[in-house]
Amino acid sequence: MLVAMRSLLARLRQTRFVTRAVFALVALPLLVNAVAFGRDSATPWFEQRRDSAGLAPDPAATPEAVIQIYAVRAVGWRGVFSVHTWVAVKPSGAASFTRYEVIGFGVSRGLPAVVIDRTGPDNYWFGARPELVLDRRGPGVDALIERIRAAAESYPYPHSYWAWPGPNSNTFTAHIGRAVPELGLVMPSNAIGKDFLPDGDLVAATPSGTGYQASLFGLFGLTAARDEGIELTLLGLTIGIDVASPAIKLPGIGRIGLPRS
Repeated sequence: MLVAMRSLLARLRQTRFVTRAVFALVALPLLVNAVAFGRDSATPWFEQRRDSAGLAPDPAATPEAVIQIYAVRAVGWRGVFSVHTWVAVKPSGAASFTRYEVIGFGVSRGLPAVVIDRTGPDNYWFGARPELVLDRRGPGVDALIERIRAAAESYPYPHSYWAWPGPNSNTFTAHIGRAVPELGLVMPSNAIGKDFLPDGDLVAATPSGTGYQASLFGLFGLTAARDEGIELTLLGLTIGIDVASPAIKLPGIGRIGLPRS
């Protein structure tokens, strides 16, 4: 009887530990994120600013080829959990950028998920200011742009969109990274959908091309790579450690630590 009681108490302590760990690593970051990253509630989301954030170079003053990838808080409650990403490119001598992204608006009515030039390369996303994830310029970039265009055309879900667990905008951007590993793209850890592997694959190279990941439809997975570090995916949310540039990765909040080298 005494042995059974001790065993029960040990299991209860283990259960409490697991519960507290899950709260600390998953629920608490999401609660903090919900408070810290809210939008202007006085203005409807569809009326909030969509103008340029001033992050993209002026094509008239930038003759060299440019590739930029952006991330921004998703609209509404989704912004607590995830960011939205897209790709903007400008070939050498071009007068403007071309923006590639996946958007869910209208997909249920038969509109395509892959959208080109719906807005400018660096515009605010319904009130949220974007962040620059990647910036490549100069010699050799034109060839990468052509491969990005080909990858956008070959995206396997051109008429599908699911905010969770994917395929969505982050699935598309990760697809671009895997198709053009020379970009060295490291997706934001809070980009839900980045781990949704196309065609039901269970294992694939990471978008940076520096490691591999195993994933079950973007819900559960494990990533190990030089640039991404170690990431654990639970119900689409990422917990991880960046070893090369020390940092932790928390659900909703994303990466906290030293800037990536």
